[in-house]
Amino acid sequence: MPQLRVGVIGLGVGAKHIQAYQAHPECRVTAICDFSSERLQNSLRLCPDAKTTKNADEILNAPDIDVVSVASFDNHHHEQVVRAIRNKKHVFVEKPICLFADEAREIKRLLLEKPDIRLSSNLNLRTCPRFMKIKDAVGRDELGKVYYLEGDYFWGRPHKLRNGWRKEMPFYSIIHGAAVHMIDLVLWIVNQRPVEVQGYGNRIATGDSGMRFNDFASLLLKFEGGEIAKITANGGCVYPHFHRLTVYGSEKSFVHEISGGNWFEHKDAQLVERPILEAYPSVEDKGKVITSFIDLILTDSESEIVSSKDVFDTLSVCFSAEKAIESGRTTKIEYL
Repeated sequence: MPQLRVGVIGLGVGAKHIQAYQAHPECRVTAICDFSSERLQNSLRLCPDAKTTKNADEILNAPDIDVVSVASFDNHHHEQVVRAIRNKKHVFVEKPICLFADEAREIKRLLLEKPDIRLSSNLNLRTCPRFMKIKDAVGRDELGKVYYLEGDYFWGRPHKLRNGWRKEMPFYSIIHGAAVHMIDLVLWIVNQRPVEVQGYGNRIATGDSGMRFNDFASLLLKFEGGEIAKITANGGCVYPHFHRLTVYGSEKSFVHEISGGNWFEHKDAQLVERPILEAYPSVEDKGKVITSFIDLILTDSESEIVSSKDVFDTLSVCFSAEKAIESGRTTKIEYL
């Protein structure tokens, strides 16, 4: 029998969670939940012996579940994460783990009360070989002094904002739903936390559909050393789903765009252009976030890809970015 028994709530992206858990030799998905009978049946092909339910409580309260994967709609994450922690279950949750700062503080408090419980989130751009290469290069000072970064999240799926659950939520955030990935990527690459944020947003692209929340946001992050990062979340764009990243250093630049990727550097007073060879998007590597999470639970390893501290640091930037957009003023980032 596997050491860890897993329940998955939400079988949209949650189906990808199932694949990652089932591939790990020390865990098995034993229960799945969704309100759609079709999704339940389709997911049974990945875990034929799993119990099916349309009631998330049957997983959150089950004594024979060790790990809960929360992949439900954003506005359910907080309640389900809290319930799982209180029931002494490890939690892997889709971003965002919650929508408001007071909810995040409650989750963090519960984790402090139960130090044996592990939490992580699916910030999976960290597993992309191309982005891993730039983090390594920055860490070894190959670019010289990094002074500016740009990260653009092109969602390319405006129909999901014009129709469906995001439009009907009491509150939806394009920052929590999209910008969060690029914020986390930038913090991870430079291994620093920004100190303040400016931001603007609009809903011009999808406003004619009755969408009440911003579908676009543009942020400027300032770091203590003076470095600056620009982050955008483009939910209404007519553009392929893509994560554009540019990192500028005093000696070298890294440019990853939809037409390809290149390193630019000076060598003997000549500009040298070299193609970036590492893979993107590397879909097969995304499950490594879950693999490292399970390894952390089993061995107490300190090599998890996304730690709970990483999750709360990135969320802190998101909350402060929402404040900056609402107020129209530069906002100091308050870390949880």
